[in-house]
Parts: sequence; structure tokens; C-alpha cells
Amino acid sequence: MSRIEARRDEDTAVTGNLVDRLLTGLPADAVLTDPDVTVSYANDMASFCPAGTPAVVVLPRTVEQVQHVMRVATELRVPVVPQGARTGLSGAANASDGCIVLSLTKMDRILEISPVDRIAVVEPGVVNATLSRAVNELGLYYPPDPSSWEMCTIGGNIGTASGGLCCVKYGVTAEYVLGLDVVLADGRLMSTGRRTAKGVAGYDLTRLFVGSEGSLGIVVRATLALRPQPPEQLVLAAEFSSGAAACDAVCRIMEGGHVPSLLELMDRTTVKAINELAHMGLPETTEALLLAAFDTTDPAADLTAVGALCEAAGATQVVPAEDAAESELLLQARRLSLTALEAVKGTTMIDDVCVPRSRLGELLEGTERIAEKHRLTIGVVAHAGDGNTHPTVCFDAADPDEAGRARESFDEIMALGLELGGTITGEHGVGVLKKEWLAREIGPVGVEMQRAVKGVFDPLGILNPGKLF
Repeated sequence: MSRIEARRDEDTAVTGNLVDRLLTGLPADAVLTDPDVTVSYANDMASFCPAGTPAVVVLPRTVEQVQHVMRVATELRVPVVPQGARTGLSGAANASDGCIVLSLTKMDRILEISPVDRIAVVEPGVVNATLSRAVNELGLYYPPDPSSWEMCTIGGNIGTASGGLCCVKYGVTAEYVLGLDVVLADGRLMSTGRRTAKGVAGYDLTRLFVGSEGSLGIVVRATLALRPQPPEQLVLAAEFSSGAAACDAVCRIMEGGHVPSLLELMDRTTVKAINELAHMGLPETTEALLLAAFDTTDPAADLTAVGALCEAAGATQVVPAEDAAESELLLQARRLSLTALEAVKGTTMIDDVCVPRSRLGELLEGTERIAEKHRLTIGVVAHAGDGNTHPTVCFDAADPDEAGRARESFDEIMALGLELGGTITGEHGVGVLKKEWLAREIGPVGVEMQRAVKGVFDPLGILNPGKLF
């Protein structure tokens, strides 16, 4: 028998033992071993992120089943990669060779909605849009709304500390997670946080888990803060002859004390891509299209004031929506932007650089220079109100030269963001894609401390290995 054959037999034996142990605490239909099926769980939606081959995929439905998986993983020293809907864009959900993929999509119950306490208690597999609609029926509102809200799960949102279109007014996921139930690496169950409006008992472990990308524990239940449902928002669209003018308008709006529920920017490349995909009739003559929305008691008055600021900044046209239907059409265009840019060349690298609002214009100008230098199409969409930009590199993955230039441009945009006093990720996370850049941003002491925290919660290093650092 050759060495390769012997190793293959050994791997098969290990996998067989792993599956047998998992089946002692999981139903047969929750344990997937068919390679044609398990390979479909190997990666999320990020480009340029290596993924391994999972040994098995498990789909638990209860907390006890998750605990069983982690006890088996600890006993056999097998890595575990937690997953939600795999809509992530940094490779944080990518499998490693021989791992257990722990898909939490079957744990999808809304356990409680309390209008008095203004909280919801949910399992990690609940889809963001499903929760939003459920609380809306009770006159409540769950603000975090990533562009993938119709698909992404609350557990994934917590894992990457995701944001969305409404962050400028309502903040990001971390601000709405009050408490968590977490299965630790050794299978123990820990509760963090609270369900009360206030609480400062001990270290804030809840915030520690938000954004940890499954590297510290498995979130199996979350207590989320809700708000009263606001009035329907109205949207204004303003066209600009340059990105710099649009960014000047953003600065004027924020400096003026306005609190829009949404302030989004799309450049000419993005607008054209949306029209080509969905035939929405957006103005392709503009260099930048700014969308501003208000959900106040008098949104029309707010839009009038903001419209005047846009005109003062050089807007060539300002068009306020007349009703909620027109507003939703504009928002749908914004939500289609990343899908539309992907259709340009077939593959995209979506950057996630956040800079101070005052330097947003410099990031747009720098990105344009980088696109020209590398002879690439790079569309920019941005949560302009909080400086979080998504420069999106469009390229042909089958062309090695173009793919190489795409990767170089991506890194140059990251470097530019740091030079401007920004951060390498505002909401997509680090995953595999940005490990080197995280080290540059937080420095060696920061990396040392983060690894020390990881060691406390996961001393064997089996939780989502190879991510973050």
C-alpha cells in the first residue's frame, strides 16, 4: 500500500469515527456526508478566499444538539466552522479541510417579541427580513438592514457586526444585541448580557462576541433591542457632476445637524450597471447620485432643507419622491447595486473601507485613480452618512492578468483607507480576506491581545481556525 493510500484510509477512518460520534446526539438527517452536498457549504460569497473541504456538515435544531457537536469536536480535536446563510463577503464562513461545518440555518425560530420590553428573542438562523416583518406587525422596528436582508441571518449579522442602509441614524447590529446564549468550544452553555433596558454587571462579553466571526463561541440565542416603528420615509435623489460635490453635500447635511434615516451614494459606474440589469431609468449623465431619506413626522420639510444644501454643494438636479412607492423604487435601486456590478464582468471584489465623513471625497478620488492605474472598472456605493464605502472591483476571474490587477487594486484601496484615518472594514468583517490588513490596522500589540482573548475561549483553536489572524 502506498503512503498516499494509507493516508487516505486513515482520513476515512477518522471521518467515519467523527460521523459515528455525531450521530449519537443528532438525527440522521442533520448529518450530511455526501461530498457532492458538503462541497456546496465550503465557502461564502467572497472572492480570493481559499476554502477547504469539510469532513461533514451538521444542521442542528436545538441548543443541546449544538452542545453535542462541540463536545465531539473537542474530544476529537476537529475544527468547527459556524455558518449562517453564507452571504458574507470576507471568507469568514469558509470551510477548512476536515472540519465540521456547523450550519445554524435550521435554528430559525422567533421565540419571543415583547412590545412592553421592546425586545425580541430569536435563534441564530432567523432571516433578518423575517424578523423585521414580524416586529413591524406589532408596531415595532428592528433597524439593522444589510443589503442582503432578505437572505442573511441574525446569527451571521451578529458574527460580522453587520450594518446596513439605516446606520446613519439608527446604528449597527452591535447596538441592538442586549444578550446572547453562547455554546463554548467545550460544549458549555454561557449566557451574556441582559434583557433589561439597562445593565452594567461585569465585563461586556456580549459586545465581545458581536463581530467575533464565530471564533469565540456559537451564538444559539439572541436578545435584541427593538424600537417603535417610525413613520414611512420619503427619499430624495440628488445628481452631481462630480463625486467631490456629492461628498461636499454629505458634509453640509451632517454639519447642519440633520438626521437622515438614510444617506447613500452611488457613482456613475454603479448607476449604469443598475440600469443595465434592471432598466430602472436612473440618470446616467450624473457622476454621483446621492439618496437622502427622512422618517420624521414632516419628512417633506426635511427633504426641502437637505435639497437646498445639495444645490448649494453643486447638485445639478434634486428630485424628492412624492410618495412611499417612489421612495421604495429608489431604495430598491440601491439594494441592487452590488448584484448589478457583479453582472458587469461576472466576478467582483467588494471592498468595505470606512473613513471619516470629512475624507469621503478623497477616498472616491483615490479609488478613481486606482481604477485608471489598473485599467479596471471599479464602481463605488457608499453608506455616505457614516463614511462606509464599498468600492467594488469588477473583473473576469478567467483572465489571470485581470484577476491579479483586481487583487492589487483591492489592496491599494485598503491602504488608502488607512492613510485617510479609516478602518479596513465597517461591516463585512475580516475573515480570510483581510487578515494581513487587520494586523496592519491594530498593530502587533493589538494582535497579541486579541489572540490572548481567543486562547481563553478556545484553547484548542478549533473554532473557525484561520480567520481574523
